Amino acid sequence: MTSSLGTTSPNRREHARDRAVRAAVAQGLLSAAEPVVALLDTTGIRASAAALTSAFAAVTDAPVLHAFAVKAAPLVPVLRLLYEAGLGAEVASPGELALARAAGVPPSRTVLDSPAKTRDELRQALTLGIAVNADNFQELDRLDALVALVHGTTAVPAIGLRVNPQVGAGAIGALSTATATSKFGVALRDEGAREAVVQAYLDRPWLTRLHTHTGSQGVPLPLMAEGVGAAHALAEEINERAGRRQIDTLDIGGGLPVNFASDEDTPDYATYVRQLAATVPGLFDGRYALVTEFGRSLLAKHGTILARVEYTKTSGGRPIAVTHAGVQLATRTVYAPESWPLRILAYDAEGRPRRGEPPVVQDVAGPACFAGDLLATGRALPPLRPGDVVAVPDTGAYYFAHHYAYNSLPRPAVYGFTPTDEGGVAFSTVRRAQTVEQIVAESGGDRPDALSS
Repeated sequence: MTSSLGTTSPNRREHARDRAVRAAVAQGLLSAAEPVVALLDTTGIRASAAALTSAFAAVTDAPVLHAFAVKAAPLVPVLRLLYEAGLGAEVASPGELALARAAGVPPSRTVLDSPAKTRDELRQALTLGIAVNADNFQELDRLDALVALVHGTTAVPAIGLRVNPQVGAGAIGALSTATATSKFGVALRDEGAREAVVQAYLDRPWLTRLHTHTGSQGVPLPLMAEGVGAAHALAEEINERAGRRQIDTLDIGGGLPVNFASDEDTPDYATYVRQLAATVPGLFDGRYALVTEFGRSLLAKHGTILARVEYTKTSGGRPIAVTHAGVQLATRTVYAPESWPLRILAYDAEGRPRRGEPPVVQDVAGPACFAGDLLATGRALPPLRPGDVVAVPDTGAYYFAHHYAYNSLPRPAVYGFTPTDEGGVAFSTVRRAQTVEQIVAESGGDRPDALSS
């Protein structure tokens, strides 16, 4: 039997993580044979889902579908957990759609987004009854034929068009999707584009949604709200020109930034909702159903990578702790450390927090064979020793779920954890560790002579 530790407060999060680290070591999940594992706090995930749904429910009685962005954590048990917590799924590929279906997410709670959907993908979505956000006018032309094809055999699902409000970039250009030259959606400020969008809706009565997404990490809340405001104003204009409420749903995307500097949830969903209400007063008046597509903000704070320290050494006077977690798990941090810095927490060989020792400036390195494979550079930490454990928090989204097979390093096992009434920790296997045999099989091991004469 499990017990909740309440909301995802910083103290609760730290306490739960410390218990889980020690339990993972004690129960042999992290060991010499399995020197790197990933943990997910299921209680914390449920709390984040509840915080999201309650924040919107507090300001509108209109229907709201919170469709989790599957790309943030493409793990079937995670998608099932979130579905049971009231969320749907936003998918951007046939693989992500297959994962959502395997998790039991129904078509009615699934949204398909992608800038490069094939005809077959569109046909499958319409046949299944999955909502679709078209990316461009050429895709609308494809949908014209497909809608006519499925009409009469099944109800046409909700279809929208993604627009780019071109409101500008945040601090991380690669994650800013509303720039002047973004590859996503129809650029509203380009010459003639706005009128073309309006006409596209007037020509297609089945086009009933409007979609926008300004970006995620590094994008400030006022800029996100400005993008939503531009889409809301466009919906109002289209409905006025149509003389009816043709657009009945606004898909406002997701992208709430995550604080990687501490265990604090800043910003939180309630803060974002207040920003939206102040910037777009009509958004929550009940006239539009809403769709959100949050990903990172739901999972990041509830994931932790654990890795054993294999060796410690000194180079040029700088201490270095060599661990088993690096670029294969924290790819963004290794290649763009200024944009994606991660905290490093030190534990002893039994999984107890290292406290009381003067910190030492040191590097924390991964196992890959290139010099830049570093989780942290020049970081003040308690002195690390071989056999110690380093924990990398805030990695529940876009980290260990997206394996980068450098050096043919294996995918780690992923475990969910929950506190028990007896003060222990119960683990469940989300994904088993990849074996060497699986690596060989995925690398053409069954056809070694394929290129031989």
